[in-house]
Amino acid sequence: MIFSKKNHKLTISLPLSFNQPKFSPAATWNSNGIIIANRSIVGERPAIFVNTDNTIYVANRENNKIIMWQEESANPTKTIRGNFTPDSLFVISNGDIYIDDGVANGRVQKWIAETNIFVTVMNVNSSCEGLFVDINDTLYCSMYGHHQVVKRSLINSVIDSNHVAAGTGIQGSDPNQLNQPHGIFVDANLDLYVADFANDRVQLFQSGKSNGITVAGSTSLNPTIKLSYPSGVVLDAEKYLFIADQFNHRIVGSGLNGFRCLVGCYGVGSQSNQLYKPFSFSFDRSGNIFVPDQGNHRIQKFLLMKDSFALSFNRPKFCSTATWNPTGITFANQSIVGQQPIAIFVNTNNTIFVANRQNNTIVMWQEKSVNPTKIISGNFTGPMSLFVLSNGDIYIDDGYENDRVQKWIAETNTFVTVMNVNSYCADLFVDINNTLYCSIGDHHRVVKRSLNDSLMTLNRNAAGTGTLGSASNQFNGPVGIFVDANLDLYVTDCDNDRVQLFQSGESNGITVVGRASLNPTITLLCPTKIILDTEKYLFIADNYNNRIVGSDSNGFQCLFGCYGMGSQSNQLDGPFSFSFDHSGNMFVTDQNNHRIQKFQYYEESCKLDSYYEAIQMDVTITGYYAFLINSKMKTTYGCIYKSDFNPFDVAKNMIKYNGDYERQGQFEVTAILEANIKYVFVITTSTSNITGDVSIQVSGQSYIGFSRILNTSSVVQTVYASKLATNSSTYSRRCSSSNSYYKAIQVNVRRSGFYTFFSKSNMDTYGSLYKDYFDPSTPRENQLVDDDKRCNQKQFTFTIALETSITYTLVVTTWNSYTTGEFSIFVSGPDNVDLKNISKCLHYNYEMNICQC
Repeated sequence: MIFSKKNHKLTISLPLSFNQPKFSPAATWNSNGIIIANRSIVGERPAIFVNTDNTIYVANRENNKIIMWQEESANPTKTIRGNFTPDSLFVISNGDIYIDDGVANGRVQKWIAETNIFVTVMNVNSSCEGLFVDINDTLYCSMYGHHQVVKRSLINSVIDSNHVAAGTGIQGSDPNQLNQPHGIFVDANLDLYVADFANDRVQLFQSGKSNGITVAGSTSLNPTIKLSYPSGVVLDAEKYLFIADQFNHRIVGSGLNGFRCLVGCYGVGSQSNQLYKPFSFSFDRSGNIFVPDQGNHRIQKFLLMKDSFALSFNRPKFCSTATWNPTGITFANQSIVGQQPIAIFVNTNNTIFVANRQNNTIVMWQEKSVNPTKIISGNFTGPMSLFVLSNGDIYIDDGYENDRVQKWIAETNTFVTVMNVNSYCADLFVDINNTLYCSIGDHHRVVKRSLNDSLMTLNRNAAGTGTLGSASNQFNGPVGIFVDANLDLYVTDCDNDRVQLFQSGESNGITVVGRASLNPTITLLCPTKIILDTEKYLFIADNYNNRIVGSDSNGFQCLFGCYGMGSQSNQLDGPFSFSFDHSGNMFVTDQNNHRIQKFQYYEESCKLDSYYEAIQMDVTITGYYAFLINSKMKTTYGCIYKSDFNPFDVAKNMIKYNGDYERQGQFEVTAILEANIKYVFVITTSTSNITGDVSIQVSGQSYIGFSRILNTSSVVQTVYASKLATNSSTYSRRCSSSNSYYKAIQVNVRRSGFYTFFSKSNMDTYGSLYKDYFDPSTPRENQLVDDDKRCNQKQFTFTIALETSITYTLVVTTWNSYTTGEFSIFVSGPDNVDLKNISKCLHYNYEMNICQC
């Protein structure tokens, strides 16, 4: 950590004149735009600016004028004429307008609202495709023809030479070069974002840096989105990027789940849901998007959908060490959910919905209710699937006998038909654009229709040809479907034993899991359900393998049903579907056991895997403070706690948090802090076991004192070292004639809580933990957990709750037979752990095929 008094500074900045809304991760816009102005008003190639009063400014380049609309006005309320040919404009909070006039007159003009006169404020030798005034009153111009962004301070009344902000002036694609730069944006940290038009990328030039970082485009360090001549860039309140992707004829945006198309997602054209070379865009204060649709000579307004602010289902964020209890709890049995339950949905309020196919009902449980709280009956038969909206409306499959999908309207308790189908829907899904999807297994295709259309038009094909097959555009019994925020469609292709990804607009799928996948994944046998978590990791119901599998940064692994087919609490028989609650617990329809199983997520398993620094803050004056965090680790996040911080209960006392979600090495946490109150600032990382330097700059009412907390309650680590030798005990780990050396280690904890065990060795280690004792002749007896290669480094790791009143036995062995070598065991938890070797020198009796003393 790097802290010094020079890092604590008070910054005074200009008020923002433009809108930076804060959007939800599921924010969507109406795909059909409203024309607010046509060519007769705005000319051929308009530029736009919407200020915080929702006044709209458009530069009419064709007629050399600026046109203004007040909020909600249908017609322009003011026209400003002058001797300029504008490609861009920027309006400051007092109403003054900076106007590009570079192509004809080599200058930028300022129209002064108070006096209605023009003055020259910058000399340029090219048109300014983008203009921007930052919080320090510095004017920026992107010179398209000179491959450079220049700037000058407006505080200086004398027009001196411009300073270079980005680019060398020579056309190129190196980090310090630009190729026809267009739109620009400068954030509160004075970082400059440039739409590098002819390089098909967006460049970030951090304050004072001459080399840019590609943050969007095909050459970005992290996968983002492919751009074609981007011409406009804006950041929202959370520093997510929104881009005018001009030659792809669309506006795209980023969020927690990456980049996606927002408007203009239906190809080039002049329809209300299409764009033709959008040049730039601007938000109003409500989050609506105004787009100069250049090729169509119009301004389009796309309304933010007010009901798009919340997904109805849960997509938890898990760490790489996420752990669930492999022993399930029977949440509901056959008497409640009927024979062979298939469909389940858990919404963000933790209300659970299950389709009882035997009684043709939908059974509901409110959060924490043991017994059903509502049963919905209707004229539907054997529903295979259901999907619940955030307002409580339920889409119900009724295709088996009645060739339809019904919608139960929660407010009126009535049913309406919303889709006609020619078979049952093995799964249903409603995407962020309010489009309903149905997987028709018998007809080997997925169909969809927009629920925004009041008339029930014919369904459109989403994926599959309708002909059984295994080609990239075919299915053999599609079942589970999931559509992400990018409108990419994931389908479990049951009888092809694979999961297919159909990227938005593509008819050919990519095998992302299972047979014939491009990268090694996991073997599937009739997958029937798929869900993506927040990080876009896949969770799959592997039906014929009687298990649930999931992926993370280390690849795929079995999560539940990992002990073979059966009816025990740690077994499954034909799991068909599943759903997460908001805590990360998983509910599984255990079809052939006629029950719903709940598997508990150990939230604590993700709380002890990162280093952290806790800093007490001394606040002397109550007020608003902003903490700017810089780190090369790029996975950092910060939390502010009132009173105390407990690493074993990280949610307690937390009042504010934020993180480097864009992995740009910088983020900001803001909070109102009271004088003479104890606050703790905690810096940690979202990636396990990362170390590095971090600096914090504080802006606010007064100086804040920092003092590192050295004696805070923290993770205690116990280390045990030993080795496997030829005289070590042996046993048959997999019930075969092949044996492995092992060490049995007695484990006693001094304080109950969650403990993480991991190994370090040149051997491919395998670890198991047992309650009470370990019997090498029955290695599954008393076993609580086992693991191999969890970290993809041939080492085991697991996290488990341990009690002081119980003695445990840790068995360390190897995946391969008769392997010898040294190993170390690391145990992290709330206190030290007593570890004692209890292995006897056992020998294997080959004649009797048993282990004995």
